[in-house]
Amino acid sequence: MQIDYPFRVDTRGRTAATDEEEHVRDLIEQVLFTSPGERVNRPTFGCGLLQMVFAPNSDVVATAVQFTVQGALQQWLGERILVESVDVENRDSTLAVTVVYRLRRDGQQRTAELTREI
Repeated sequence: MQIDYPFRVDTRGRTAATDEEEHVRDLIEQVLFTSPGERVNRPTFGCGLLQMVFAPNSDVVATAVQFTVQGALQQWLGERILVESVDVENRDSTLAVTVVYRLRRDGQQRTAELTREI
């Protein structure tokens, strides 16, 4: 079992825990929505996705965002997952990211759909 993200206390008054599959999904969220420089001891952690939202909408920017996200996931989680595809969509004031990946330990395909209000 792993500590759940975001940190919280469960109904028993203990640190909430999660299984390996959900923990990896939590890690994906952390990589995507953490800006480089935000973590003290890991200044290059994250991908700066939230900063890219304000770039002009175009196919070139969308492709650059997808490559940046995929690269960050491979860099920080490459030992745990194999990224198959990344789709980033800006809907009104919400950023929606869909990541299709496989856990390296079992090879099963999974999808993480993450949204963030901007």
